[in-house]
Amino acid sequence: MLIAGAAQLAFQVPFLFRLGLLPKPWPNFAHEGVRRILKLMAPALFGVSVSQINLLLDTVLASFLAAGSVSWLYYSDRLVELPLGVFGVAIGTVILPALSKRHASQSREHFSAMLDWAIRMVLLLGLPAALALAVLAEPLLITLFHYGAMTDHDIQMAAMSLRAYAFGLLAFMLIKVLAPGFFARQDTKTPVKIGIIAMLANMVFNLILIWPLAHAGLALATALSAFMNAGMLGYLLRKQGILVFQPGWPRFALQLVGAVR
Repeated sequence: MLIAGAAQLAFQVPFLFRLGLLPKPWPNFAHEGVRRILKLMAPALFGVSVSQINLLLDTVLASFLAAGSVSWLYYSDRLVELPLGVFGVAIGTVILPALSKRHASQSREHFSAMLDWAIRMVLLLGLPAALALAVLAEPLLITLFHYGAMTDHDIQMAAMSLRAYAFGLLAFMLIKVLAPGFFARQDTKTPVKIGIIAMLANMVFNLILIWPLAHAGLALATALSAFMNAGMLGYLLRKQGILVFQPGWPRFALQLVGAVR
């Protein structure tokens, strides 16, 4: 992960230099703009990290379950993080500066159109990925992790939590693209408030589902709380008139459903 992060940073340097946008690493913490960014950054980080915090809580609870529960959650989460990181985070990273630009120019229609495009991209890429993870859970786990002390029983148990996480993949990805709708308008408090509610809901779901479903119940609780998080973000954006769905959704929905059948 360290090497991959360094490679990603190094890859961008020549392109930034070519555009004349290579920053000088001399931060001025006394600058008003720097202080403002730091003030906005902390709640923004929390707002988009609720799913990861919930996963940490799941790991703590899983340590009290049958031996192997923590590993089953870990392996299944690794597979879910692939489409989430490659597609969800990437789309959220792309739209944030675009949304900020449209907000600065007071172009609400273009702002809404960009959010609508991001949601469609999440559905277009996330739904097939979620279905693939659910249908191919065992083959994927066997191919990647079935060696050493990983037994057939471990594969079956990890597949259960993988399917639960896959159920929430769309919600995980939607959070990454809906939260920037608030961040671009310098509203970092609302996603934090929603994130706290989602975390509390996750703990309630954990207590309800851990008894009948064990480790898979923890994964399902995280998925349900993610849907609650994404739902509240979308609801508030709609209520504020920021998110207005563009024409063509019925046709897009039919095409998407037909494509993944």
